[in-house]
Amino acid sequence: TCLVLGATGFIGGQIARSAAAQGWRVRGLRRNPNSVGAIGDLDVEWIEGDLDDRSSLVAAMRGCEVVFHSAAAYPHAAHGIDHHVHAAVAQLRNVLNVTRETQPDRLVYTSSFTTIGPARNPVRGADEQDIYQPGSAGDAYYEAKWAMEVEALDAARDGLPVIALCPSAVFGPGDVHLSVSKIVVDTAKGRMPVYFEATFGAIDVRDVAEAHVAAAGRGKIGERYILSAHNITLLEGLTLVARAANVKPPRIKIGPRLLKLVIAVGQFLPGGEIGHLRTMRFWQPLNNAKAVIELGLNTRPIDETLRDALAWFKANRYL
Repeated sequence: TCLVLGATGFIGGQIARSAAAQGWRVRGLRRNPNSVGAIGDLDVEWIEGDLDDRSSLVAAMRGCEVVFHSAAAYPHAAHGIDHHVHAAVAQLRNVLNVTRETQPDRLVYTSSFTTIGPARNPVRGADEQDIYQPGSAGDAYYEAKWAMEVEALDAARDGLPVIALCPSAVFGPGDVHLSVSKIVVDTAKGRMPVYFEATFGAIDVRDVAEAHVAAAGRGKIGERYILSAHNITLLEGLTLVARAANVKPPRIKIGPRLLKLVIAVGQFLPGGEIGHLRTMRFWQPLNNAKAVIELGLNTRPIDETLRDALAWFKANRYL
C-alpha cells in the first residue's frame, strides 16, 4: 500500500497511475472531497485532509509501506521570500514528523531541478554533486525547494528513510492545473510568437512517475536523483509543439537585453510576478546518469511526450 500526497496534481496523479498499474493499493490525500485530478478512473482510497492537518496525515500514512510526497509547496515570488520558505519548511516538517510516527519503509520526496547548482563540468551537464547556492536566484520557489530538500535529506541522515528525486521540466498528459504546461497549450493555440535563448532538461511525466515507483525499491536512502531525459533549447521545444499542433512556431527572438527589460517592467505589472522568466538564467543541461544506473530510469522521445500531451489537452478541452 502506498500513499500519494499530491495525487490530484500532475506528477502525483501519474505516480498513482504507475503504482496502480504495478499492483499497488493506492491512497490519496485531498483537500477537496470532489477532486480526482486526472485519475478519476483509478480505484483510489481517498482520505480528506491536507499537509497542515497532522491528524489527517496520520490517518493517511498509517499502514502504508511507501509514501510518495509530490505535494510540496511551490511559491513563485520575488518578495516575502523568507515567509514562503518558512511556511514550506514547516509543512514539510509536519510530513516528516508523521513519517517518524507511522514508520513507512520509504518516503520518496519529489524535489526539483532547481536544487541543482551550476555544472562543474558544463560539457557533462549538471549532476547531483552540483549544489544550488541559497539566495542566488532571489525567487521563493528556488529558495523553498532548496530549503525543503535540505530538510528532507537532513532527516535521512537522522535515520528517516527519505529519498529525494529532482525532476527537470516535466511534460505529458494529465497536467490538470497547467502547472508547467501552459506554455505548451499557448504554443499549440498559436499564441507564442516569441522565444528566449535558453537550454533546459525535459522529461515525460510518466517516466518521472515510474522512476518514483522504482525509487521506492531501488533508491538509496539519503540520496538525490536527477530525473531528466532531453537537453533541448526553448526554441526546439516550442517548435516541436507547434509542428504537432500544425501551427507556426515562434519566430521572434527576445535577446538578453530585452529580456532584462521585460523582467524589470514585469515587477510593476498586476501581481508583480513573472516567475520563470526571472530565473531563466539558471536553466541548464542536466546529467541523468545516476538515475539511469541506480533507478533504471527509462525515458521516451520528447516528440512522443508532446504529442501525447496535446492529445490529452484536446480530449479534456484545454485546446
